[in-house]
Amino acid sequence: MEGAAVTEILSEQAVAFVTDLNRRFRPRRNELLAQRAARRAEIAAGASLGFRPETAHIRDGDWTVPPAPADLTDRRVEITGPTERKMTINALNSGAKVWLADLEDANTPHWANVVDGQQNLHDAIRRTVRLETPAKTYELGGGPYPTIVMRPRGWHLDERHLPVDGEPAVGALVDFGLYFFHNAAELLARGSGPYFYLPKMESYREAELWNDVFTYAQETLGIPVGTIRATVLIETIPAAFEMDEILYALRPHMSGLNAGRWDYLFSIIKYFRDNPGMVLPDRAAVTMTAPFMRAYTELLVSTCHRRGAFAMGGMAAFIPSRRDPQVNEVALAKVREDKEREAGDGFDGSWVAHPDLVPVCREIFDRVLGERPNQVDVTRDEVSVTAEQLLDVAATGGAVTEAGLRSNVSVGLQYLEAWLRGNGAVAIFNLMEDAATAEISRSQVWQWLHNDVRLDDGTPITADLVTRIEDEELAKIRETAGEQAWAEARFDDARKLFERVALADDFADFLTTAAYDAID
Repeated sequence: MEGAAVTEILSEQAVAFVTDLNRRFRPRRNELLAQRAARRAEIAAGASLGFRPETAHIRDGDWTVPPAPADLTDRRVEITGPTERKMTINALNSGAKVWLADLEDANTPHWANVVDGQQNLHDAIRRTVRLETPAKTYELGGGPYPTIVMRPRGWHLDERHLPVDGEPAVGALVDFGLYFFHNAAELLARGSGPYFYLPKMESYREAELWNDVFTYAQETLGIPVGTIRATVLIETIPAAFEMDEILYALRPHMSGLNAGRWDYLFSIIKYFRDNPGMVLPDRAAVTMTAPFMRAYTELLVSTCHRRGAFAMGGMAAFIPSRRDPQVNEVALAKVREDKEREAGDGFDGSWVAHPDLVPVCREIFDRVLGERPNQVDVTRDEVSVTAEQLLDVAATGGAVTEAGLRSNVSVGLQYLEAWLRGNGAVAIFNLMEDAATAEISRSQVWQWLHNDVRLDDGTPITADLVTRIEDEELAKIRETAGEQAWAEARFDDARKLFERVALADDFADFLTTAAYDAID
């Protein structure tokens, strides 16, 4: 973290703006988090989860969201990644239509990452971003460059490095506030605008809070209200029942919804963790063709297009290999299959996590879209999704296997070790793992252990079995890494953290909050 970045990004005026946002909106954030916990407790006690009867008038109403600004009408391929400097440059040079500049799941909330990420975004918007390393100089090509859509942290995360009135700030308001303060006017001057991906929401009330934050921020800084545009990730099971309501709550600032598949799976495990009838099989066995996942994506497309909003597909976790042609062939085939399904279902675009996958995604959506910038006109009027279909986890095929358990343990340990060192997007077993996918791995272990699940060979899943697998997987990692790399790593800390979030009797709502105190 350079001193110049701290001085510029954390200027007195910028910090005052963030402080103001927290004083005005932190109390409501706290109330909404309490409402989350209360609602989950009701579900655990036997209440049903479904479409809200009190908002039926919104679902049945005839309304649409505003037209998209020019640089958000074509989103056929979006590249995701953290806001570290090399990724910033590679994303801008990728040929994608949109860069999801991620301060959330692909990032870690180390304070240096928070501040440097804001500086990198500041420089990216002004086209001054450049990086010199001993091996290579990274700089911008000739464009055109993707539209930047920034993803702040979710409502649940705090930021202790910018306390307000003796309490930690809200991480989401820190990320949003610094970015908006420094860049909103500059983006407008360049023909774009301040655009955001909003994660982890569980209700339309949380969307209403964001809408109020946006309106206040624009009025305070003299930016026309409605300039901000938001795309909301539907990545929790409660939010799946409130898609219309979330669109409506953010209507003055709404752009679309995204099928955040990995967090969605994690949310289902978390929400129904004490229900033996909602146990999922191996993570690898839960594909987008599972009936409950098909219901989720089809409802999202039909809901968005009915309201004139964009429906964005999710990230295929497979990543290509420039060294292993066989791995590369498998990855490209998996990504192609995934994007062909999404384009055929009516999605307006989709995510990739690696620049080499941009051409694959673009080619598939080019073939479906032709000269059109999107397919909002594909309204999918034939789609009708019930609450029972969204919750039909039991229809998912697959089993719980030792290989699946072992993979979850290894991924959890390797990801948490990298996370503790400040890396939030990690290639493991030819998949791009971020906080969302790591959450699936650790929460499945918890779910299987606490619901007395047995492996397909009859072996009961116990804490002793998990710790034995930890020993074996860490031994493999140590042998592969070598003694020097092992000594410099944080696997002891990662193991303690993994056992805290996967084996403890109480379920940690997010591994990132559990891990936050272990970082600078």
